[in-house]
Amino acid sequence: MNIDGKAWRTIGVEPHGEAIWVIDQTLLPHQFQLRLLSDLAQVAEAIRTMVVRGAPLIGVSGAYGLMLALQQDPSDAALAQAFDTLLATRPTAVNLRWALERVRDLVLALPEAQRAAAARQEADAIADQDVAMCEAIGDHGLRLFQQLEAARPSERREQPFQVLTHCNAGWLATVDWGTALAPIYKAHRAGMAIHVWVDETRPRNQGASLTAFELAREGVPHTVIVDNAGGHLMQRGQVDAVIVGTDRTSRNGDVCNKIGTYLKALAAHDNGVPFYVALPASTIDWTISDGLAEIPIEARSAREVTHIQGRLASSTATGAIGSTANIDSVQLTPDGSDGFNPAFDVTPARLVTALITERGVAAASEQGLLSLYQST
Repeated sequence: MNIDGKAWRTIGVEPHGEAIWVIDQTLLPHQFQLRLLSDLAQVAEAIRTMVVRGAPLIGVSGAYGLMLALQQDPSDAALAQAFDTLLATRPTAVNLRWALERVRDLVLALPEAQRAAAARQEADAIADQDVAMCEAIGDHGLRLFQQLEAARPSERREQPFQVLTHCNAGWLATVDWGTALAPIYKAHRAGMAIHVWVDETRPRNQGASLTAFELAREGVPHTVIVDNAGGHLMQRGQVDAVIVGTDRTSRNGDVCNKIGTYLKALAAHDNGVPFYVALPASTIDWTISDGLAEIPIEARSAREVTHIQGRLASSTATGAIGSTANIDSVQLTPDGSDGFNPAFDVTPARLVTALITERGVAAASEQGLLSLYQST
């Protein structure tokens, strides 16, 4: 995708495979900076601290983390330790386990001398597959948006098609294109008049920081709103569709996404606004049949609630590549006030209009998913 006129992916490998580079998402939108990760510990820390985030990108990062670990020690014991270390970094997103198991199962059958190279090939394949899946999600979502646009009353068609999204499910959350934002990018490039309401997504502000950054670089009209404004906009008829991503989807169609997603789904249901979830196959957890009861919810540091990071008003940095920005953290709450920070919530399938996958659009149900993935 585009940053200052240059095409980027979110992750890549140094020429000789001795390290990987990632975009440091903790500095966006005010500073664009690449970070080199040269060993297992650095990859694990990058995932844990959300230098990289988004379920698909976490999975790809974990795959490359195993590659780096195997370069240092290709033994079975080291592989098992690296697997466990990476898996523990983010417990909710199922893509991480999926990618780690894919690399581990491949290399276990190989001689130790071949394992690191094979891990790189498999991690590269996972990354390329993620790009292809996300672009396909975009194509299916575009057709859905076009159908919704054609069905709008004639007086509404004088205004842009209005989409609301929560958190960041764009290319920064994947390798390229994104999940929930891929149909938006496809629609914009196809000439469809589209406008995006961007939830700020407290407490880490992935919407205000990352989604807005992406949309601005792509030239997609958008407006950042506080999280609690979405229901108000739906009541006033200013939202044509809601689309979000997911970190884990159970086999019955329940979706686990950034905290606050459930409230958007409730508001959409109450106002007759379609609520879509975009996801690749790697995000489906076929072992879970009840998302609310079985999906583990990551609890993050209370400091993310009590403090907020941003650029000081006196800073003149532009946020362009290579610039520096006067970024600081400030405390929002009184001394002594506790914070509670569940990172995700579960939206039950009954509130999801449809799932948009790389294989097509399906009902949010076990039957709907199996209609697309019966052969997997």
